[in-house]
Amino acid sequence: MEEILLHLAGGLSQAMEPLNFMMIILGCALGLLIGAMPGLGSVNGVAILLPITFLVPPTSAIIFLAAIYYGAMYGGAISSITLGIPGASTAVATVFDGRPLAQTGHADKALTAAAVASFIGGTISVVLFTLFAPPLATFALKFGPAEEFSLMLLAFATFIGLGGDDIPKTIFSILVGLVLAAVGLDIISGQPRLVFGDIDGFLHGINFLVLAIGIYGIGEMLWTLESTQGEVVVHKVKMSLSQLKSNLKDVKTYIGTTSLGSVLGYFVGTLPAAGATPASLMAYGLAKTFSKDPDSFGKGNVAGVAAPEAANNAASTGSMLPMITLGIPGSPTTAILLGGMIIWGLRPGPLLFTENPEFVWGLIGSLYIANFATLVINIAFIPLFVKVLTIPFTILAPIIYILCVVGGYAPTQTMHDVWLMLLFGVVGYLLRKLNYPVAPAVLAIVLGPLAERSLRQSLLSSQGEMSIFITRPISAVCILIAIGLVSYPLVKKFKKKASETAS
Repeated sequence: MEEILLHLAGGLSQAMEPLNFMMIILGCALGLLIGAMPGLGSVNGVAILLPITFLVPPTSAIIFLAAIYYGAMYGGAISSITLGIPGASTAVATVFDGRPLAQTGHADKALTAAAVASFIGGTISVVLFTLFAPPLATFALKFGPAEEFSLMLLAFATFIGLGGDDIPKTIFSILVGLVLAAVGLDIISGQPRLVFGDIDGFLHGINFLVLAIGIYGIGEMLWTLESTQGEVVVHKVKMSLSQLKSNLKDVKTYIGTTSLGSVLGYFVGTLPAAGATPASLMAYGLAKTFSKDPDSFGKGNVAGVAAPEAANNAASTGSMLPMITLGIPGSPTTAILLGGMIIWGLRPGPLLFTENPEFVWGLIGSLYIANFATLVINIAFIPLFVKVLTIPFTILAPIIYILCVVGGYAPTQTMHDVWLMLLFGVVGYLLRKLNYPVAPAVLAIVLGPLAERSLRQSLLSSQGEMSIFITRPISAVCILIAIGLVSYPLVKKFKKKASETAS
């Protein structure tokens, strides 16, 4: 323990060197802007700015890119809350409650909760990273395809909580999402499937961000225009020091779900190919499932903003663990970071801690400082973010539309995705009118490809034996918890009916 603290002290002093400290502040500020722009996100931001890092030493370069990654994780919450457009796929769950809070004049509360939860999630994950890096990396290696599928099944089980009491509609929404996730090329045979008459644009599948921006950007805008006839009542938000103190006092109401989301997010982040998006969605589902007031979720519950924001920040740190200790990227962004490290002559893997301890501990130290810097920058700019909501809707609607089109075009740079995004916008609007939950469909399209790949790999390795999922201990535990989560609302509903009948 003393050795770890000594290494950490050295890492913090290295991170506080003038050049490294400047790179942290610059990285966090740029990350915020990148995360807030729909369609960009941390992957594109890190890739675009990677060439700049060749002007500085390797440690400063990776510190800068890690700070961008950190800042972008929060940045997505800004547009999610103020405009209802997820800046990145990791911020989709933040829209569910962040946007309703902004519409009722509590944008400052939502933005403060997102900033504080991000800080808590980041702090917990960095502490876990510092203390348990080697053993957790070894444990993550035990996750084969069967365990990954069971974990995805566990995530699907939390969707029941997202759908409220209307379980059939939730299941229908999940199935629609899974069908959309299957569009493209078959992962085993490579044959096209569900490509609607050989339309080339469908061969690369349906991009998740296109679906999310269509449903939550265009769909929300159409719904607002219809329900208000363009005359949106703007709730004035006063962001004073006393208001900030009041918002910070509310932290105790969601500290439990935030801590749970942080630990869950960090662990999911350590699993190769999982990343921050599934972590944030699972954290939101668990927060709602175990809430005393689950009906308030989706209508403006602060815990619905805090849980996913804590999880996606924790997952961003967690995804660095397999990259540094095993040389396996835990997310698309860390894959780019891995490429950068190799270019700079650093070889990720178990020997990195012994061969380049200054680099590893300098990076870990920078995460502590980047976490604090992001919190300060976020809270300082909340009054500016809130001002976005005072723009008349007649001006804001075209801006939202343009941002949605840019966000839909950016991932693949094809007009096919722009038309698809507009179509999803109309579908999202119709689903809302028919009172169908949209969130489970959005979540299913994220986890669908991951679940399919791990299921088919498991069945191929076991020669079609389904028992592989219950004979492996970790897989069996995940399935049992999933059954418990699915049963929980059903038992609750049954008890409620029984008590009504008795009375």
